[in-house]
Amino acid sequence: MKKSVSILVAALAAVTLLAGCGETSGSVSTDGSTSMESVIGALGEAFMNENSGIDVTYNPTGSGSGITAVSEGRCDIGLSSRSLKGEEKESGLVETVLAYDGIAIIVNPENPVSDLSLEDIAAIYTGEITNWSEVGGNDAKIVLIGREAGSGTRDGFESITGTEELCQYRQELTSTGDVIATVSQNPDAIGYASLAAVNEDVKALTVDGIAPSEDTIKDGSYVVQRPFVLVTKDGTELSEAAQRFFDYATSAEAASVISAAGAVPAVG
Repeated sequence: MKKSVSILVAALAAVTLLAGCGETSGSVSTDGSTSMESVIGALGEAFMNENSGIDVTYNPTGSGSGITAVSEGRCDIGLSSRSLKGEEKESGLVETVLAYDGIAIIVNPENPVSDLSLEDIAAIYTGEITNWSEVGGNDAKIVLIGREAGSGTRDGFESITGTEELCQYRQELTSTGDVIATVSQNPDAIGYASLAAVNEDVKALTVDGIAPSEDTIKDGSYVVQRPFVLVTKDGTELSEAAQRFFDYATSAEAASVISAAGAVPAVG
């Protein structure tokens, strides 16, 4: 009888051990910055290829909304393309820098202007410079395109250029893709967008003679840059699936994926 019990206990232990060695299953919800779409999409795809039981989702709502979502417990990980503010940290939110991204100053490919100084950019967005001819371009009124209030890209752009609450936007759009599309369709427009999202439909200007690239972002010579941040809540434990994705995304193993998506990894 004792032998039978021993065999049964051993069998149960073996089943438990095998279950523990199985793949983690579940889902990971991310919410926030539209500028981080390429990076999070690439990381999610690479992660799911190695973790078939886990589904990573991305909700592109903007940095402010993503920060609110994680604060209210509506997602696992918030995505912000700006650093957290003092009051957000005081409320219990925690930031982990995933990567660094250049904010490209973009114009229509037909625009002959190829370089602007940081001072020129600030003067253009505050309405001191209103015609492209004032900076070596065509005799045409400059059309200012930007992001909506709460956007991490807008916050980064205005902080770096010193134009907070001074920009004279013609249009305030709700996503990086919308800014790129609008500038691509207007030869007199100027906008700003995540370098990771810029395509051949627009032209990225050099700023003070420095082109935005992984190298110039890494060495700091391209000054219009900001962090890509993962936001979690202090005291709230991530699920096993979410923790596994978080650990992967912030590891040296993920650096090549982040680079390929157009950003500069913080690790590796």
